[in-house]
Amino acid sequence: MIRRLLLSAAACAAAAGSAVAADLPYREAPPAYIAPAFSWTGLYLGGQIGFAWGQDNFSGYGPGYAFTGVNSNPSGVVGGAHVGYNYQINQFVIGLEGDVEGLSYGKSYLYGNTYYNSHIPVQGSIRGRLGFALDRALFYVTGGGSFADFNTTYQAPYGFSSFNRSVAGWTIGGGIEYAITNNWTARAEYRYADYGSFTDYPNAFLGLTAATHHETTNAVRLGFSYKFDSFGPMPIGAR
Repeated sequence: MIRRLLLSAAACAAAAGSAVAADLPYREAPPAYIAPAFSWTGLYLGGQIGFAWGQDNFSGYGPGYAFTGVNSNPSGVVGGAHVGYNYQINQFVIGLEGDVEGLSYGKSYLYGNTYYNSHIPVQGSIRGRLGFALDRALFYVTGGGSFADFNTTYQAPYGFSSFNRSVAGWTIGGGIEYAITNNWTARAEYRYADYGSFTDYPNAFLGLTAATHHETTNAVRLGFSYKFDSFGPMPIGAR
């Protein structure tokens, strides 16, 4: 009899415990934190410095003579600032960038009895960019219009002439950029530029009535950028 009473009491206690447990509020485990993926979308600005080298292909014409195929190889330091905007679509990044730079690029050389000097003090460009992002690493190509001021001088025993002109050409290149933090990036880049041909008409006392130059440049640059936080719609594929 006592055994039956103990078994009945145990069964009632178990049923009551289950009922109480069912009435207790249920707490879910907090969701795991997932860091947002890095996005290249946003406005950025920065600076760059590098080294440029190139070729000045020169032809001259005077009374009763002409010469072609004279090449000079100017070089010098280049540095300046850039600003641009990127938009990321999945792993692809498209953008637009402009820059302006000062240069020590130039060279003096002697041909015949005349000293020639070509120098680029300022240049700039407006370019599109197309890249492929591997998280914080961006591999890109870039190309567009390039603009420069050219200073050329001619000095001979009987005369001197100086010219300053602005010319337009094209540029193309590529590089790699890496996001050190969510806002700061570093880059390494190579670009080629072709400014086409232009002709100077020096002082008649030089004996040189026309001088044509075709200028091409190469440049490698290291740079940094500050990327402002993204605004506007989220990049496609980044949600």
